[in-house]
Amino acid sequence: MFLFNPQDFDASGLDDASAEIMHKTIRFFENKGKARIKEDDHQRIWYADFLEFVKKEKIFATLLTPSGYGEDAQRWDTYRNACFNEILGFYGLAYWYTWQVSILGLGPVWMSKNEGLKIQAARLLDEGAVFAFGLSERDHGADVDSTEMTLTPQASGNWLANGSKYYIGNGNEAPMVSTLGKMADTGEFVFFTANFNHEKYELVKNIVASQNYVAEFALHDYPVTEIDILARGDAAWDAAMNTVNIGKYNLGWSSIGMSTHAFHESINHASGRILYGNPVTDFPHVRNLFVDAYARLTAMRLFALRAADYMRAASSEDRRYLLYNAIVKMKVTTQGEEVVNLLWDVIAAKGFEKDTFFEIAARDIRALPKLEGTVHVNIALIMKFMANYMFNPAEFSEVQRQDHMEDDSFLFNQGPARGLGKVQFHDFRPTFAQNNQPNVAVFQKQISGLEIMLMQARPDKTQLGDIDFLLALGQMFILVVYGQLVLENAKIYQIDDDTIDQIFEFMVRDFSAYALQLRDKPSTTADQQSHCETMMMRPAVDTDRFDRVWQQQVYPLRDTYTMND
Repeated sequence: MFLFNPQDFDASGLDDASAEIMHKTIRFFENKGKARIKEDDHQRIWYADFLEFVKKEKIFATLLTPSGYGEDAQRWDTYRNACFNEILGFYGLAYWYTWQVSILGLGPVWMSKNEGLKIQAARLLDEGAVFAFGLSERDHGADVDSTEMTLTPQASGNWLANGSKYYIGNGNEAPMVSTLGKMADTGEFVFFTANFNHEKYELVKNIVASQNYVAEFALHDYPVTEIDILARGDAAWDAAMNTVNIGKYNLGWSSIGMSTHAFHESINHASGRILYGNPVTDFPHVRNLFVDAYARLTAMRLFALRAADYMRAASSEDRRYLLYNAIVKMKVTTQGEEVVNLLWDVIAAKGFEKDTFFEIAARDIRALPKLEGTVHVNIALIMKFMANYMFNPAEFSEVQRQDHMEDDSFLFNQGPARGLGKVQFHDFRPTFAQNNQPNVAVFQKQISGLEIMLMQARPDKTQLGDIDFLLALGQMFILVVYGQLVLENAKIYQIDDDTIDQIFEFMVRDFSAYALQLRDKPSTTADQQSHCETMMMRPAVDTDRFDRVWQQQVYPLRDTYTMND
């Protein structure tokens, strides 16, 4: 089975040390059991037991220490980190979140030229510490340019830091908080480290009602020396952007993990429930909901895995991953919401019950599209790549599955984060041309319609400044990229033709829906409206294919996983 199942975890592609980490983590949660996980969630209990497990097994130390700063098994390996992401997401957002914000906090450290702080971070990881990323502020969110945290120079040659940060996960326990500010005298950006234990570090409050501690903290004349400086000027700004570009990838996996757990729970419930004398799964609309959820979930996983390949293969000459990661962040997370919505329509009131995992998923799946940049922020970023992707392809060697046991060193040596509009991509057309499934063919016609519209009725200057217009257009462009990487990875993972065609059935429907949205935007011209109408197409309906996907792929998942109580 392609979807994650803790009771039959596929460790292929992992070395023994990495596989052991995954198996131990699964056992930790299964031994803890659903009842305890739910009780801790409802009582908003800090996950000290999980962090103690992480410390004992040196899990963060192994997974988040780049080669050269730790032992042999320690490296930053995006492939195995994706596996760990999925496992944590499967058991709950809270456990994933402390890992995610540690990744963000470590980004500026591993990108820094300050070797002393790198060595300190490696030591803290070995000791079981968590980390934090002090970027956002209460009044400005993640608007980096508006940061009000300042470092004021002193006669001694050191600085005093003053200001506050908001939305800072792990801000209550991180001995190294990578904090962005500006030099008070020059206005240049600066990244420095702060320690939650310092007397000049005020932990103001936890701003959320959950197990997580999402801090507001303030620095009051916090002393900073050259030893504490991670980066200054453009290097500090680049570290902020590059860290988010890396970290946003993980959100997709949390969504995949939660959605998969919700899927298992939902099909177990529905297949065992009798309504009006029939199993719920005998109703055609229920089968439609499950097959759609399964197709979307499979596509999510295929895309996220393929995006990891491009992240691992990235170089200064190949930054395609910047587009793919933004789509993992924006598209995969919103697809997770859609999967949970579909499943919720099946299990109905059961989804509110306090002893189900679904209750956690239904609540927390909403958070992921809103972290590390909202949907509209990421679409605005994605649109910077559209012209080169659609009309200016370049030659690249084919990227194979990147599950090798190596350190992803380029991620922390990327250089300037600017120039997104110059990033080029390989031609997407051959990938679609190599597939002959009926709905892939319909989707190709929709892509062709988009290309024609962009050439014959391209957005004008006013429309390019209209975020509402760009959101609809951006969704259509995103589906093209999404479909390309899904097809590339379907070949690698040998996904059957029926499932591929089922995936593209929903993609044709979604593309048509976005074309309708774009047609009806206030600023859309009559010419553009006409083009949009040509892209509204009906998917190729095949009841035999649908039945095979249901009977061979979806329904057999019933009772294959039930979490220990």
